[in-house]
Amino acid sequence: MVSNTEIIARLLLASVLGALVGLEREVHGREAGIRTYLLVSLGSALIMVVSQCLILGYQGAPVKYLGIDPGRIAAQAVTGIGFLGAGAIIRYRNSTRGLTTAACMWVVCATGLAVGSGHYLFGVAVASITVFSLTALKTLERRLKRDWYRDMLVIAEEADGQFERIQDVLDGRDVKVTNLKIIKNREKKEFFVDYRLLFHTVEPHGWDIVKDVYAVDGVKRVEMR
Repeated sequence: MVSNTEIIARLLLASVLGALVGLEREVHGREAGIRTYLLVSLGSALIMVVSQCLILGYQGAPVKYLGIDPGRIAAQAVTGIGFLGAGAIIRYRNSTRGLTTAACMWVVCATGLAVGSGHYLFGVAVASITVFSLTALKTLERRLKRDWYRDMLVIAEEADGQFERIQDVLDGRDVKVTNLKIIKNREKKEFFVDYRLLFHTVEPHGWDIVKDVYAVDGVKRVEMR
């Protein structure tokens, strides 16, 4: 039988490994970051531990109980909570909201399985780690330099060197153009440029870029999304 100390160590190790993966994603501006990956990893570890403990609990039982699979309950609970968590995820324009909330639902399901099977210590440990990840790690996330993606629409008069002048403004800022699309309107003698910008900072400073681009002669409209 695995000791309680080793089980707690497994849960902590799963949390650390999940957080490390989430840290890499967080730095690169992905929607699912440190907390989401930590919770998913932690919940998976707890469900595995609970399944093992339930199976070990049936050792020595009468022959008529040998065909019982206690881990099936945990598997069905995980499947069910997946549908509930999906309902908390909202897609809005270029961002996704509710991933951490969905992960919290999932890990709370695992905590309930642990407490319901009589493993109170494991449930308390996971709940404590979850609360810590949602509070203390949030402060860390705010201090990290990460990749931010923004879309910027520029409408300007069609003139010689106009596109280059706008590009010079962007080159003078700490921003990288990852993609762009240009549409020309020959009747109005203007063009539309749809930029995909990449910032690597604590908070994106898009407003300064909007002001600088709008100050270029011939620029009619600048919109940051």
